[in-house]
This record gives sequence, C-alpha cells and structure tokens, in this order.
Amino acid sequence: MANFLSKVLSFGADKDIKAFEKIAAQITNLEPQMQAMSDEELCGQTKKFKERYAKGESLDDLLPEAFATVREASVRTIGLRHFDVQLVGGIALHKGTIAEMKTGEGKTLVSTLAGYLNALSGNGVHIVTVNDYLAKRDSEWMGKIYKFLGMTVGLLQNGMRLSLKKPAYEADVTYGTNSEFGFDYLRDNMVTRPDMRVQRGHNFAIVDEVDSILIDEARTPLIISGAGTKSAGTYRDFARAVRGLIPEVDFEMDEAKHTIATTDTGLAKVERALGMEIYGDDAGQLVNHLQQALKAEFMFHRDQQYVVMDGEVKIVDEFTGRIMEGRRYSEGLHQAIEAKEGVEVREENQTLATITLQNYFLMYKKLSGMTGTAMTEDAEFREVYHVPVQVIPPNRPVIRVDHDDLVYRTIDAKFHAVVDDVEERHAKGQPVLVGTVSIDNSERISRLLEKKGITHSVLNAKFHEREAQIVAQAGREGAVTIATNMAGRGTDILLGGNPDVLAEDLLREQGIDPEEATAQQRADAKASAEEICQKERQHVLNAGGLCVIGTERHESRRIDNQLRGRSGRQGDPGETEFYLSLEDDLMRRFGGDRMDRISAMMKRYDMPDDQPIQAKIVTRAVEGAQHKVEEVNFAMRKNVLDYDDVMNKQRQVIYGERNKILDGKDLMALIEGVTAATAKRVVDEYCAGPREEWDLDGLVKWLKELTGRKDVPEFSQDEKIDGISEKVTDFIKEAFKEKSERLGEEVIQELSAQVMLRVIDTRWMTYLQEMDYLKTGIGLRGFGQRDPLVEYKTEAYAAFTLLVNTMYEDFLRTILRLELINRPRAQLQVEEEPATLKDATYSGGEEMDGDQQQAQGRGSAMVKNRAAAVGKHPQGSGPGSSSVATYRKSDDPNPYVNVGRNDPCPCGSGKKFKNCHGKNR
Repeated sequence: MANFLSKVLSFGADKDIKAFEKIAAQITNLEPQMQAMSDEELCGQTKKFKERYAKGESLDDLLPEAFATVREASVRTIGLRHFDVQLVGGIALHKGTIAEMKTGEGKTLVSTLAGYLNALSGNGVHIVTVNDYLAKRDSEWMGKIYKFLGMTVGLLQNGMRLSLKKPAYEADVTYGTNSEFGFDYLRDNMVTRPDMRVQRGHNFAIVDEVDSILIDEARTPLIISGAGTKSAGTYRDFARAVRGLIPEVDFEMDEAKHTIATTDTGLAKVERALGMEIYGDDAGQLVNHLQQALKAEFMFHRDQQYVVMDGEVKIVDEFTGRIMEGRRYSEGLHQAIEAKEGVEVREENQTLATITLQNYFLMYKKLSGMTGTAMTEDAEFREVYHVPVQVIPPNRPVIRVDHDDLVYRTIDAKFHAVVDDVEERHAKGQPVLVGTVSIDNSERISRLLEKKGITHSVLNAKFHEREAQIVAQAGREGAVTIATNMAGRGTDILLGGNPDVLAEDLLREQGIDPEEATAQQRADAKASAEEICQKERQHVLNAGGLCVIGTERHESRRIDNQLRGRSGRQGDPGETEFYLSLEDDLMRRFGGDRMDRISAMMKRYDMPDDQPIQAKIVTRAVEGAQHKVEEVNFAMRKNVLDYDDVMNKQRQVIYGERNKILDGKDLMALIEGVTAATAKRVVDEYCAGPREEWDLDGLVKWLKELTGRKDVPEFSQDEKIDGISEKVTDFIKEAFKEKSERLGEEVIQELSAQVMLRVIDTRWMTYLQEMDYLKTGIGLRGFGQRDPLVEYKTEAYAAFTLLVNTMYEDFLRTILRLELINRPRAQLQVEEEPATLKDATYSGGEEMDGDQQQAQGRGSAMVKNRAAAVGKHPQGSGPGSSSVATYRKSDDPNPYVNVGRNDPCPCGSGKKFKNCHGKNR
C-alpha cells in the first residue's frame, strides 16, 4: 500500500523537474552578468539580496540571481562550476524535498545553492552530515564560497566547548552531525541560565546522506543519560544462569522479529540456578534481567553486532560496519553482554533527556536532504517527515553494467568464487571494491586473498582511522579494497586514484611531512601525482572501470544500491555483481519456503557447490526477502515514533515551561497561578465526598508542612469549598510575600527561577525513568487483548498529570521553607554546563565514522550566587539537592508511622499515602 501511494504521489515529479529546469535556464542566462562583476561587486550581492528580502521580496523571487551569484563565486574560490543538473538539485532542496542524486554528481556543492539562499533570511541554515570528518571537510571546502560572499560559517564538533558552540550557531550556515544538533537541543533544555543556551531556533536543515540519518538511524533515539545504581553481580548471575539453555527446549527465539522468551522448562532451570522466583519481583526488574541475558547470549554475537576491544564491549553499526564509540545498548542489554564476555560490567545509566531523530527534525520549519538512494523509502519520507523524494537526472548517463546475481549453495563456495573473480580482475589491472556485511566476513575474505598473494586494503570497524584516504585510492590500477557496507561514504572513488591524496603519500615516501612541506615541494608532488593518476586512469578505463562485488545482499535494497553506486560515477564505465549463498542470513531468516525449494532443487540435480545458479525465481526470492525486512524495519521505526509522539507533546510542555522561567517571562504571575491551582487541587482532595468525611485536620497539617508556619487559618465544615480554597491560596501568597520582603525582590526572583528549574528537572528525569520501565513491559498487555500503545498513552497521561501537580507543589514547599546562608565572594563561580550533564553519556543517532559519542560534562549547574539555599525540609532536601521534595523512608523500622492519609507516601511514588502503602492500613 505504501509503495502504491508513493507511485501515485510521484506522478507529478516530472512536471516539477521541468519547472525546475526552466528556472535553471534563467540562472544560466544570468551567468555573463555575474562574470562581468568584480569580486567586490559579487560580494556586494549579499547585502542587496538581504535588503530586498527585508522589503518584502520572497526567497523564490531572489532564487535565480542568488543561485547565479553562488555559481560564479564557486568558480572564483574553489574552481568548480555548478552543472545545470546541480542547479536543479539546489532548487529541489530549497523547495523542501529530498534530492536523489547519483554518486559523484556533486551533492556537497549543490547544498551551497540552497544554503546561501535560505541564509539570506538571517534565521540560520543547518547542514547536517553523517560524521565529524565530513562536517569539518565540507565547512572548510564549501565555506570558502560562503565567506567570499560575506557570510559566516560555523562548525560543530563532538566534544566542543559550549563557549565555541554559541558562535557556531549564530553563523549564517552551520555544519555538524545529526547527533550533535540533537544533543545540543536536549542540552539547551537542561541549562539553568538563558545565556547557556546555544541554539537559536530550527529554520532550515539540509541533511546530507539523508537516508542514513532519517531512515537507518531513526530506530535509535538520542539519549543523554547519567549514572544509575544497578548491581554488576546480578548481570553476571543471569549470564551464568542462561549459558547452558537449549534452543527450542528451554527458550523460543524469533530472529526476524528479534524476540526471545523462555519456556516453562527453561524458566525453571534459570530459577533453580539463581535460587529465586523471577516473576515474584513486583517491579519486573528480574524479568528484564532475564530477557536481556537471553538476548545477549543467543541473539548478539561477537564480531557481528559488537566487538570486544581493550576490555570493552563496543557496538558495531550494522549499516556501516564501523565501531560506534561511546554508544551503549539501553535497558541493561549492554551490561548483559559485558557479563557474557567476562569484561567489567559498567553501571546502568538513567535517562536525563531523550528525543527521537524523527521528532527532532520535524521541528524544522523547512526540511530537505540529499542522497544517492532515497526513492525506495519515498513513502516513509512522505508519511513521517512530510517531504517527497525528487529524482534529479544525472549530468552524464550511467553506463555501468550491473550483472545478475550469482547464487551458490554454501557460504564457503561463495567466498572462494569471490576470491577467484578478484584474482582474475586484479591480474588485468581492474580495481575491485568488495563489500561485506560484517567484520567477520571482511577478515575471512582478507585471509583468502592473502593465501593467493593479492595485496589489498581492509576497511572495517577496526581500522577506520585512514578511511577516507583508503577509499579515495580504491580506484587505482589493480587496487583491491575490502569494505564493510558503506565505509567511506561521502568520499568519491576516482578512477586512477585521487591526486591530492597520492601527492601526500609521495611526500611521506620522501620523508617529508605534508603539513611542513614547502610550496615548491607540494607543487612537485602534486604534478607527479597527477601524471601517475592520469596514466593509471587510462589503464583502468581500458580494464572496464571499477568493479564492485557484493558478498551478500543487505536487508535493505537501498544499501545494495549504495554499494552499486560506488562504481560508474560521472559517466565512467564500471561493473557490479552480487555473490550470494542460500546460507546467507537474509535468505535463512526471511527467504522462507522458496529458499528451501531452491536448495532442494540444487541437491536433486546434484549441482556441485562451486556452480552458481542465475534464475528469476532466485532474484524474486531475494527481493521478496528484502521487502519483508524493509516492512519489519519500517514498522519498528514507526513504533519508536508512535511511542515518542506521546512524550513529545509532554516534552514540549516541560521545555516550554523551562524556557519561560529562563527568560524571566511573568515569573511572579506564574507563581501566583501555580499557588492558586495547587491550593484548589489539594483542597478538592482533602474535601472530597460528604462534608462529614472532609479531612480538615489533614489540610491544616499539609499547609503547616508546606509553608513551615504554625499560624495557619482554621477551617470549618460549614464553609464552602471555594471559600476554603481562597483562604488556603491567600495564606500561601502571604507566606511568599513575607519571604520576598525579607530576602529582597531580586534575590527571590533568582531563587524562584533556580528552584523551579531544579524541581522540574528532577521530576522530569524521574518521569523518564518511569516511562522507560513502562515501555519495557507494555508489550505484554497485548496478551490480554489490549492495545499496548493505547495503554501506554493512558498511563503516560495519568503519570504526566501527577508529575505536573506534584512538581508545582514541590516548588512551593521548597521556596517557602528555604533559608539563606551568605558565602564568601571567593567561592562564587560561573560554570559552563549544568550539573546534570556532569559525566553524562550521549547515545543514539550515531556518527557513521565511529567518532566518540561519549562526552564528559564540565562543571556544575547552578550559578553559585551571593547565597546558597539550604532547605529545612523534614526529609532534608533542598533546591541544591537532586531529590528536591522527594519523600524518602526514614531510619525508623516503620517509616509509615504518623503519616497522614492525604500526605504524600514516604516511598517516593508521588501518590497519596491512602492510595499507596496506606491503602490497607
């Protein structure tokens, strides 16, 4: 249905292209006019465009002249002129679509057109890349064009100090990774002063390699987490307990759906080994431990989903094969794998802030993207992000030859056939790029090539340091490169090699550091490199161009197309071929009966293992399997979004409140409203039901505890509820007024803001943890014929309502009971980052080059002002505590003694005592 819808919606695509081509013709007609301008006049165009925009002209009106200006500036600064098809791509980006452009069509250069035009509005443009390397490369390379035209360019890098990030965001155009933009948004909503925020809104984003970021990474939410308190011993106990379980007897596993569960027999074995009842745990934590231990032991395999390096378990990106430094599986899975591998089990983290990539990018007023492969996901881009895919015709026709798949019965036969093919092509000087789906496979092929004496480069998660340089030289004569999936994406493979990279290698061979070489040495090396590359290019062209060999079909057709697209750039010749086996994961997991029939047929005709088959039934079976996986993956991404949508509205409410407080907008009016709302809610609870059941003594006790005062008003059962609410409200307001007069207006304003922010953050973090646990077990509701998503929405709404109510009550309790102690000025300091971010871990939406995503915080949250707040709460928590107004059990063996029925329960649940531990008392 989704594919049909995509086709229907794409009928107008050709019409759009024709309209874009007409605009491109107008731009080309302006070229002589731009060429006649001096550098100063060309640079002056920016000021003129901004003035015209301010007077009411739209960006569409400015487009032809602005694009013509950028084209000429590009020629003068970096020596590249935009092709007409690149102009069409730039128009598509400006219109808020995803431009599908083939590999080598110059997508990086295309972004400058839409980037410059939209930056004229003064609201900033974010150009999003898949890793720090590409962000830095593109900002320096394309930045020359922007700077020539008088615009500023900012760059975000992982680990950059906040003081450097603010100017980067204030620039006209900002380059960075998807995770850096997303984490900065989350961090901005955890700060305690307005000047600590770095972002300035979400105007227009151009997402490079948009399919990798918005599709492949969309299953993983961005999470900032802090240290938790789980015992490492528990993970080790469970790892030992599940180790000897037998498949189908002790547990059942569905690899396609990625689910696993014990049978009654298996559960009994585990419980005997542990000496405890798994389902006797009310909190459900033991059930989660068992689930994660099973997944770690039987579904996650070393050198496939993860590697063990330097005593640490590191995740391998299934789409690129690169190590994702700093990223950890959530819900205890990472700890379970650590326990399985016998390495140090690191403590579990608590979520401090989280958002999905989908909901982050949906905040942009206009979103666009570029990639070589997006059409297969057109329906998802339309449904989730509301942006269509526009196929941009290539500058030169693709003449690459895509051979039919070769299917072998066994994996061994397939790999030997691949190596034989590589040997044959290598002998005639044809460069070969071998794509694998795992580190294990790349190393296996490497060993086979070594036996044949074939020199080659291996590019996988274990060796990503010189990734771009190795990929750039994969087109040299006779070069053999093995790469996991799309390693080196974003770097063109030039036939004959890249002269810039080769020039640096030539200098190193002479013992000269390229960074320290003289201008003459660099020029000589460049001339030699160009001569070598030109000669090799001709030999490679004669040999048939770059040959790309795939050793396995990926779960997604799009990834296969990306691999094919490495060959045949800009009209160059090339070949691609996939070698498959019936034992491949994709075939085994999703092929079904059709694969069994093909295997049986090969056995029946006694076909030798090294004889491949080429048949439409096989191609159809492979495509059918891929289609199944794509549907499963889309459902998983949709599921992540459905659940995050529930929290997204709540997140917007919480972050909206924070920003109002930070900006000091009507803080006193907000406190008045909070006071009235809290008083009414509490009075309604204490005065529920018939008058004779009203708990007025409890109300008095609550009011004394809230304000810390004994002179509370008296209440009578003869009074109306509205009258009681008014008296309670007035008393709280009077208490706050006295506090304000004693401390001074400026101090109470600042303290109120800081206390409210801390209370909001503490409650929000607790709420996120509760939602994590709820999400973990909500799927089981389906067994009771109840929709888990509906159940989740209902419970999340109830929990959020409780959060908001108790949050404001906590604020009033803290601010009214708070006293000040003067501190020496010498102790005062302004920190750059909130305390909640100290030693925080950042995970999800990873960079595609494995750059580290773990960041260390740099200091505590609050401005250490003239005074520090010290609470006088009965429970001993103040505004500087991470557990503001959270009730804790006392040292008394019976912590529920003298607790009123309407008091908050001492267990910390946030519920009233009568609805929690006091229910049966």
